[in-house]
Amino acid sequence: MRQRIAVVGAGPAGLTFARVLHRHGRQVTLLERDPAPDARPPGGTLDLHAGLGQLALDKAGLLAEFQALSRPEGQAMRILDTDGTVLRDWLPRPDDRANPEIDRGQLRDLLLGPLDVRWGRGVTQVVPGAADGVLVRFEDGREEAYDLVVGADGAWSRTRPAVSPVTPHYTGITAVETSLDDVDTRHPDLARLIGDGSLAVYGVNRALVAQRNSGGHVKAYAQFRAPLDWHGDLDLTDTEAVRASLLSLFDGWAPGVLDLLRHGSVFTHRPLHVLPVPHTWTHVPGVTLLGDAAHLMPPLGAGANLAMLEGAELAESLCDDGGDPDAAVRAFEERMWVRAGRWAEMTTAGLERLVSPDPASALALFDEVQPS
Repeated sequence: MRQRIAVVGAGPAGLTFARVLHRHGRQVTLLERDPAPDARPPGGTLDLHAGLGQLALDKAGLLAEFQALSRPEGQAMRILDTDGTVLRDWLPRPDDRANPEIDRGQLRDLLLGPLDVRWGRGVTQVVPGAADGVLVRFEDGREEAYDLVVGADGAWSRTRPAVSPVTPHYTGITAVETSLDDVDTRHPDLARLIGDGSLAVYGVNRALVAQRNSGGHVKAYAQFRAPLDWHGDLDLTDTEAVRASLLSLFDGWAPGVLDLLRHGSVFTHRPLHVLPVPHTWTHVPGVTLLGDAAHLMPPLGAGANLAMLEGAELAESLCDDGGDPDAAVRAFEERMWVRAGRWAEMTTAGLERLVSPDPASALALFDEVQPS
């Protein structure tokens, strides 16, 4: 008898898990809170690493399609001083495919493919140990039972409490995201400043980062150290008030850099939260976690890559017909904890250096990780 498997969350982790199971002829129920794939903006660009996210796509049989969609030129990285001086300008080699970029929406559509997602199925609770398996409770009051429930439902996972009481804590660093459209035509000076990839400017306890997406779209992020309630009485839905507040916070920086804030559209408040390092739990039969639900870490290029590889590896381990599914999940968790713990330590230390009292520490970090 085949296992009844459900994955909660149709992000990179859940979709990769489901897609690899589908490739092996296994059935999986994919539960997603959003009412449709395009219910909200998919987010910015992702760089998929050759040994992580790209390996996961290879396991899903999608590597060639990814290579056709991805942007190797997006690996370019330019770092400026706050006065606009170019400090570093890295360009990828013509044959460099180590970390090409892809828009999140493109990646989502690639992974969705033939998958049957049950949209609008918000999960409120996962209860292991029920007579008929693991009970999943939904926002509409319905309940369903499964043999295995995989929580790939992000930072504020509704699945996580079934295995761990831990919740994310604030890092002390906040990001405010904004977007610019048709940048090559409407803001050519900014387009030249950003280049084909990413732009970063580091000051004392603050940073401005811009990432080029496809189609002339740019995502920009103002990052700064502040208490969680830094905005006080500021209405975060008032675009012009938030713009004025940010321009004041970055006062004195080069005018060309501040154009990222002057021309940005809607501003979205994204305080950075993380889970403890390492985050482990006592194995609970019938429930496990992937990605941010398991090991939320600073957004420094590792999270989605790890999540996708974890989804692919867990799916492959469950496709061993001669094995013990619960033992496979337990072994997977132990491998995941070790690898994710290493990455969480690195990204936590990296965030501390990127938004720090000493801007030179950010530049030194990039010098350490960029190929010579």
